[in-house]
Amino acid sequence: MRRLLIGYDIGSSSVKATLLDADSGKVVVSEGLPKIEMTIDAPQKDWAEQDPMMWWKYIVETTQAIVKNGHIQKGELKAIGISYQMHGLVLVDKNQEVIRPSIIWCDSRAVEIGNKAFQELGADFCLPHLLNSPGNFTASKLKWVKENEPEKYARIHKAMLPGDFVAMQLTGEILTSETGLSEGIFWDFKANGLSQNLLDHYGIDASILAKAVPSFSEQGKVTEKVAALLGIEAGVPVTYRSGDQPNNAFSLNVLEEGELATTAGTSGTVYGVSTQAVYDPKSRVNTFVHVNHRQENPRYGVLLCVNGTGILNSWLKKILGGESISYEEMNVLASEVPVGAEGLNFIPFGNGAERIMENKGLGAHLSGLNLLKHDKRHVLRAGQEGIVSALTYGFNIMKEMGMNMKTVKAGRANMFLSPLFRQAFINMNQVSLELYDTDGAQGAARGAGIGAGIYASPKEAFGGLEKLASLDPEPKLVAQYAEVYANWLSALEKVRS
Repeated sequence: MRRLLIGYDIGSSSVKATLLDADSGKVVVSEGLPKIEMTIDAPQKDWAEQDPMMWWKYIVETTQAIVKNGHIQKGELKAIGISYQMHGLVLVDKNQEVIRPSIIWCDSRAVEIGNKAFQELGADFCLPHLLNSPGNFTASKLKWVKENEPEKYARIHKAMLPGDFVAMQLTGEILTSETGLSEGIFWDFKANGLSQNLLDHYGIDASILAKAVPSFSEQGKVTEKVAALLGIEAGVPVTYRSGDQPNNAFSLNVLEEGELATTAGTSGTVYGVSTQAVYDPKSRVNTFVHVNHRQENPRYGVLLCVNGTGILNSWLKKILGGESISYEEMNVLASEVPVGAEGLNFIPFGNGAERIMENKGLGAHLSGLNLLKHDKRHVLRAGQEGIVSALTYGFNIMKEMGMNMKTVKAGRANMFLSPLFRQAFINMNQVSLELYDTDGAQGAARGAGIGAGIYASPKEAFGGLEKLASLDPEPKLVAQYAEVYANWLSALEKVRS
């Protein structure tokens, strides 16, 4: 009999479910929905909201699809793992009904609340205890609801992260994890528990936060009602949960000091592991509890995030033809012009406040445009090089923090499907890049296997992980991309001034 695992990856663009064979480590079947990106609502400028029940709808539909196409038999499904978009806020009442739309990761409404808290609590408290400014994270979003929607705040039974909501829908239990509390900036790293100082400052009662359990552990079982809806057996345990960036690192077997992972989906990230509780004094990159952290054997994840990554590429696709042009065709067009796009620069910060810009919303800017020279090919190339330049800006902050930045791992997905993007990333950052056949849903499934005790160790869990390529910088291109980055920095300074 097969031993099967389900991994969910709940993003802001889509929901993916993967059925993994635990013994071979290979994917049986996967499904991602919707086929067109999920909507993000913006009721006001710089707001970003989604209905959590929309995520649940696609959890149901993707599960039904993989159950049918994977021909799951009774007794084969052993565990479920969940990866989810980080920093979101979901509020439910005593009946586990959603009170308001989720305030998601790229919503900027709480920036000033977090900045004010950083000033009032002081850097001497925030940096060593929280390893971050409260910033625009989940705790500050909860404070925003308290200040601006008191009638809704009064109805709150529990405040949770997006993955906690999905787990609640599956099991009826409301739980979270230490890594989840740290990503919301609820965690005091020195106290190794909830930050009572921050909660008191915001006037938030700790009772509305969910109890934390280890990322790898039994976290409830699928109820009979939900099992019937999904087409699986009741009692299947949820045994893993993590935010998408720690999970992406986990999916690439990035668990130890000096290892790094990168993604380039809607947002772009680099995530490095450290055994030290390091922080950036300006909180431009952020430190969280990693999935394998233990007090006696600490592991911290240092996250660089650029909001305006794949969303810029999808915006370019939309205005240049939508369904009539593919991303592959866009990559071919971009490669027809030389490195540097003949002086055209793209500042990609058009998706809310950017952490690497100290939580400022600079917007997206195209500079150096020559109407006699530049066409859509230049714009496409400048877009990809601008995204890599923004990542490089954050990459350099991580280097200043003492992070070892030599080899980075990525799944061959999203913008890393573009040869031009890969070339720019490797040479501008002077790093080697290893590409793997994996994604967040696969990682969540492997995590479920560890949490359920099917795998005795990560080494065993990643036996089926396939490396597709190793790519190294080229001296000639390193010099060319150094010039691209210098020009981009100059354009950025003009925007900032």
